[in-house]
Amino acid sequence: MIKRRLTAFRFAFRGLALTFSEQVNFRIHVIITILVILSGVWVKLSTVEWCILLICIGSVLAAELFNSSIEQHVNATHPQWNDAAGKTKDIAAAAVLIVSIFAAMIGLIIFIPRILERLN
Repeated sequence: MIKRRLTAFRFAFRGLALTFSEQVNFRIHVIITILVILSGVWVKLSTVEWCILLICIGSVLAAELFNSSIEQHVNATHPQWNDAAGKTKDIAAAAVLIVSIFAAMIGLIIFIPRILERLN
């Protein structure tokens, strides 16, 4: 039982490593995550602000992982161009876009007042 759980974690971490090594957009999201975390430390975010940002960060990274998974599956099952397959990939990418836009808006709502406060 424990061995199966550890194997599941190993597969999950392998998926993270694969996505990081093969998907430029995921690497961009990770870099932005690091910048957001460093900025949060700099402006001394509250516990609630940290929780909100971590939910946003987790949502964006998870959305990118789901998108990458869908793209891999579609590419494997439809190696030739297929209109429905293309639409599937576009819709998955749109989901990442929506989550990212809303996360960025939340980030701006949290960070702009803190940065202005810090600069004054």
